[in-house]
Amino acid sequence: PLSPAAVVGAGLGGSAAAYFLQQHFGPQVQLDVYEAAGVGGRLATVTVNKQQYESRGASIHSLSLHMQDFVKILGLKHRREVAGKSAIFSGEHFVLEETDWYLLNLFRLWWHYGISFLRLQMWVEEVMEKFMRIYKYQAHGYAFSSLEELLRSLGGEAFVNMTQRSVAESLLEVGVTQRFVDDVIAAVLRSSYGQSVLVPAFAGAMSLAGAQAGTWAVEGGNKLVCSGLLKLTKANVISARVTGISLHSSEGRALYQVHYESTEGQGSAFYDLVVVTTPLHPSRSNFTFENFDPPIADFPGAFQPSVTSVVHGYLNSSYFGFPDPKLFPFTTILTTDTPDLFFHAMDNICPVNISAAFRRKQPQEAAVWRVLSRQPLDKQQLKTLFRSYYSVQVAEWQTYPRYDATKALPPIVLHENLFYLSGVEWVASSMEMVAVAAKNVALLAYNRWHQDLEKIDQKDLMHKVKTEL
Repeated sequence: PLSPAAVVGAGLGGSAAAYFLQQHFGPQVQLDVYEAAGVGGRLATVTVNKQQYESRGASIHSLSLHMQDFVKILGLKHRREVAGKSAIFSGEHFVLEETDWYLLNLFRLWWHYGISFLRLQMWVEEVMEKFMRIYKYQAHGYAFSSLEELLRSLGGEAFVNMTQRSVAESLLEVGVTQRFVDDVIAAVLRSSYGQSVLVPAFAGAMSLAGAQAGTWAVEGGNKLVCSGLLKLTKANVISARVTGISLHSSEGRALYQVHYESTEGQGSAFYDLVVVTTPLHPSRSNFTFENFDPPIADFPGAFQPSVTSVVHGYLNSSYFGFPDPKLFPFTTILTTDTPDLFFHAMDNICPVNISAAFRRKQPQEAAVWRVLSRQPLDKQQLKTLFRSYYSVQVAEWQTYPRYDATKALPPIVLHENLFYLSGVEWVASSMEMVAVAAKNVALLAYNRWHQDLEKIDQKDLMHKVKTEL
């Protein structure tokens, strides 16, 4: 039987991995979860005026089945949605404005961009439909030992190729116009990944799916999913920073020694199985692997710096061409890829706990805005966006991989029973992608532990799953 197992990191990946490991290996597994900062990882909240707001990772797609499950199991609720309108700003004018009337929006898109909009919808839907196969495979206990294998089983070589070429190239190929790519696609990718239309097609498709209607968030903050899963799993959360892992063997089996630093000093512990959910890139962690032969190589790739500023203040609507703030209709402003634009997106955000009486602030009132940018905003830039403000809270993150469509994907298996979860972000970065990867790692660990090779990297799974039903 599997004795102690360790999970490094208590963000969504770590909490979900702990939960799924226990689901598969059974409640007797002793689980240690190491976390240096705080449970929830990037799913953090900030407090403004006694209210809490999401500072990051805010919306979850309606088709996110694992996230939906977590919320159900934990007895959490979907946060009440407060409607608002969005627009795309070019630095001089709005290139696209949403109205109250859905049909008019469609007509506008149609009028501006012709059939591009429809072609985009069809492209995203096709990718999502194939991606949804993962839930069937996982329900039947199938796992994948590499990200390439996982993608191949969902959409063949075409899916693997989508991690190697840009979303712009893929969309132009299916007949979306350059203008639509520059105006609309660029704006969505800037607001989600803070990057251009050169991000890989697969990451782009996921982000574009998330930009469509039907997203939700957790009442009280998305990070409640992490603390909830850890509580449910009765995992032992150790507040320490893992510095490295060294390999030992006992009775012909691999044993992993996890080294860590906490306020009490340095320590270490032995495990049969370890899942690392923190990024292992040299720029992000000084993590050492000892006694591994062949050695575990450094991971290629860098991270994109991004800055979130949560500003409590009065919007300067005249910068956006509305001299009278009362008439400013938008709650979300996306931006096109214009050299002079110093921010990627901004939105008028609601607190994580929304009462039934809650209403959005009118544009002429002080509101809480979240501004996403690459660099911290200077005084002049804040003055451009806001007439005046009470407070600014800045969080600098290295949130997303710097997508560059030529990189090989990171491995999932680092050694016999040593697994790496964060590599999935190089395919696409969203809460659900991380949850899917956590379930895959747990199934993979379980199937390998029990030598059930029939359940790993199977070809033609669509057919197998149909015949099993």
